[in-house]
Amino acid sequence: MSSEVAHDTHYEAVLDEEPSRKPVYVDVVARQHELRPIIPASVRGWSNIKGTLRRFVGLNLHRAGYHGWRLPLVYVPLACMWAIVGLFKIVGKQIYWWWLLEQHGLRQHTATQNDYFGWSKLHKEAKTTRLTRGIWLVLELLAVLAVVVTLLVVDLWWAWALFALATVPLLAHHGRPADRPIVNPAVVTPRFRTINADVVLRAYYAAGLGKPDKDDQRIGFGSRMERDGDGGRVLVDLPYGKTFDDAVKARGAIASGLDVSVNQVFLTRDKSSVRRHMLYVSDVDPLAIPAGRTPLLTCKTTDIWRPAPLGLDERGRRVNVALMWIAILIGAQPRKGKTFTARQLALYAALDPYVRITIADGKNSPDWKPFRLVAHRIIMGFVPNSFSPDPVEELLLALREIKRHIETVNDFLSKLPITECPEGKLTRELSRKYPQLRVWLLVMEEFHYYFELDNQDTNKEIAALLSYIMATGPSAGVILLSATQKPAGVGAGDVQRLFNRYRDNHSVRFALRCGSRDVSIAVLGGDAYQEGFDASALPNDEEYRGVGYLYGAADQTPTVRTFLATGEDAQKILLAARHHREQAQTLTGAAAGEDVSRDLRDVLRDVDSVFYAGEAWISWPQLAQRLATQYPEHYADLTADAISAQVRSLGVAAKKGRDRYDDNRSVQGVPQVHVAETLRLRELEAKR
Repeated sequence: MSSEVAHDTHYEAVLDEEPSRKPVYVDVVARQHELRPIIPASVRGWSNIKGTLRRFVGLNLHRAGYHGWRLPLVYVPLACMWAIVGLFKIVGKQIYWWWLLEQHGLRQHTATQNDYFGWSKLHKEAKTTRLTRGIWLVLELLAVLAVVVTLLVVDLWWAWALFALATVPLLAHHGRPADRPIVNPAVVTPRFRTINADVVLRAYYAAGLGKPDKDDQRIGFGSRMERDGDGGRVLVDLPYGKTFDDAVKARGAIASGLDVSVNQVFLTRDKSSVRRHMLYVSDVDPLAIPAGRTPLLTCKTTDIWRPAPLGLDERGRRVNVALMWIAILIGAQPRKGKTFTARQLALYAALDPYVRITIADGKNSPDWKPFRLVAHRIIMGFVPNSFSPDPVEELLLALREIKRHIETVNDFLSKLPITECPEGKLTRELSRKYPQLRVWLLVMEEFHYYFELDNQDTNKEIAALLSYIMATGPSAGVILLSATQKPAGVGAGDVQRLFNRYRDNHSVRFALRCGSRDVSIAVLGGDAYQEGFDASALPNDEEYRGVGYLYGAADQTPTVRTFLATGEDAQKILLAARHHREQAQTLTGAAAGEDVSRDLRDVLRDVDSVFYAGEAWISWPQLAQRLATQYPEHYADLTADAISAQVRSLGVAAKKGRDRYDDNRSVQGVPQVHVAETLRLRELEAKR
């Protein structure tokens, strides 16, 4: 007793004075309830309904084919074999039941104990029971014989078939072993690990995110465990002093504590508290499941002012990227899906007929060549080739053109009345109303090649132009889409400085599998690495191609499985995109038949010079014919559509009129006064 008292006794020394004021308790605001959708996502909207029906019909057709093939070859022979076994088993059970063998142990026990009266009583009950059960078995046997005789007398094949269908499955069910089913499922239901509170606590404590023996260092939960799609989720409250970033860094250790792959564990920041986050544990590795074909295969027109589809996140939700006002950097090892990702976003822009596209592909791959159907400018490689005789000079001309476009947009917006442009910013309506305010997409594939040319002066000019476009382009509606496998160690001196500035100023980053941690940091940035996102740690197998981190597009950084657009898909989409542009009359540049060398002459002055004296209007076909006749070195292959697109892109408005050279038909053309006014405004701007 004294030892117990000694162990239970402790002494406390007051080190601080008691507070003179009572503590003030703070009310804890309850979180709002999360409302689940009334209509399930599988039947919400016609596209989801079609997808659900397609999956349901496909699943059942597969089941029908699977079982239909095995029915005569596997199921019927097995059923007949096990039916024979089942017949003997049922007969054996009937004999066991009839002879009351379950009482044999009791009778043997009374005999062993020399209990004559007990044995006699049990024996008498056994004789009575056997007689009763024997009568029932005789009646059962007579019923079976009556059915068999009836079938022999009737002698109809369908009657025997019905008898077999009724008896063979029953006998086979009793005959087969419990672990050897005759019919195997055509679709295997996936099994998943049940995640409960104890498992989660074990994982977090093992990862060093809390201490169970200290009240203020314990892990808590902000919600109950629940299923969410193909996984389970729960809100986890870290101890005070721990943050979401700590959990992200310990993701691998958490996965180890949960006894699952790290690819099955996903953490999502919660806005209510920096120490609270959503833990989602998938049943299977979701990154190994392809996202499927691109939704752009519908070939419908898109809107660049709305987010573009990129892929699916780890929980199967669609991930969209808003392209306006941003620059996107895509980095990865070769053959990890970098070009396919950039091309998919460019295809989205191509389906918007009011977006100009300039493409510079440093590696001169066939992936981008189909874009000549819609691209305003397209430069392939960095050395002369059959597609681009002088790609470096063409790139310089294209970048200078975009620079002038930025200056034109900013100047044009500043002169618009406040009623039309109240905030002085480019809007969707303005970009469609005025050709000089078009949204412009600049794609730089493997752009590091253009910083490593032999001519240092050319390197500096390209670097300076890209740096200028990066700094001022997004606000003027210029979208930059850059892709590279070498995001660091490019150039030297000013070129290296400008390259790093160009790379680092991309506001949105998408990193697929990278070769090393340093490359991942160069693509995603140092902040992303501090938050636990390392693209060099992404899985490297073939099935994970197209998987990457999307950083900077939103508060969360999802792991995205990108949609797939093959070369055939891209060709189909671009043919539709060209058709949309022809209908909207927005083809310009190379897609409209204009050569890059046209930048070296003045289209407006050439157009103004072919008007006859006193002629106020000219049709597009006549204009193309006169230019080809008077300036064959520049306009020999010019078409009416091409010159129409070029002139309207310079801000000259078209107008209908009667073409006296074509039976006085009413067609589109250009008034001379519009050309003259545009020239006058341009000269005034030049003087300023």
